[in-house]
Amino acid sequence: MLDDFLVRAALAAVGVALAAAPLGVFVVWRRMAYFGDATSHAAILGVALALAFSVPVFAGTLAVALLVAFGVAHLSGRGYGADMVLGVAAHAALALGLVAASLLPGPRLNLEAYLFGDILAVSRSDLAVIWGGGALVAALIGWRWQALLTATVSPDLAAASGLHPERERVVLMLALALVVAVALKVVGALLIGALLIIPAAAARPLSSTPEGMLAGTASVGVLSALGGLWAAWTFDTPAGPSVVCAAAVLFAVTTLVPKRRG
Repeated sequence: MLDDFLVRAALAAVGVALAAAPLGVFVVWRRMAYFGDATSHAAILGVALALAFSVPVFAGTLAVALLVAFGVAHLSGRGYGADMVLGVAAHAALALGLVAASLLPGPRLNLEAYLFGDILAVSRSDLAVIWGGGALVAALIGWRWQALLTATVSPDLAAASGLHPERERVVLMLALALVVAVALKVVGALLIGALLIIPAAAARPLSSTPEGMLAGTASVGVLSALGGLWAAWTFDTPAGPSVVCAAAVLFAVTTLVPKRRG
């Protein structure tokens, strides 16, 4: 069954959607959209360095995403404006990645696959990385779920309860780097942030509890993944952008639903 490239593509899209769901809700709640963009744009630099040093692309992407995430957090904590630091990090990391890719020896690297994804070329090993990384993200968020919720609602309450809000922020940064690394093959560096934000934003009007929003985000993500793949196959459009477009359509639909109170 896994010899069918469409089946592999569907499994990859669903795996990324489920991996992004638990992190996406916190990205929306904490208003970390630009933080996600800065980390995902760094993926291109990670790809270039991985190819230059002959290491797996997943490892290079994860390492650089973590480096940028912690670098942004460090500079923001030293009095620099968060918006300024995120803007510099996002654009500088992307530009450095593009320049580094152009300097690689041998044939010119096809950056389109890394910028916008190449889900139809997903292999069995890619599936193992995607679902394995997704399982790690789910385990990490599940382990710290209550602490993350408390730190998100009120850092002061979390500190008074014996929790460490900064540690929970580190957990989110680690999970974010993992999602960036596993999603690169599916939607590409430029669209990873959209896959984190749009399903969570679409599920928000339909949810009255944190757990309900998590389930809604996962559902919207899976529907977007499968719907986007169907549209790509039917209309011969790029698969990664089609997945994001499907998520945007679902967001537009849910904005018509009255917000739940309570």
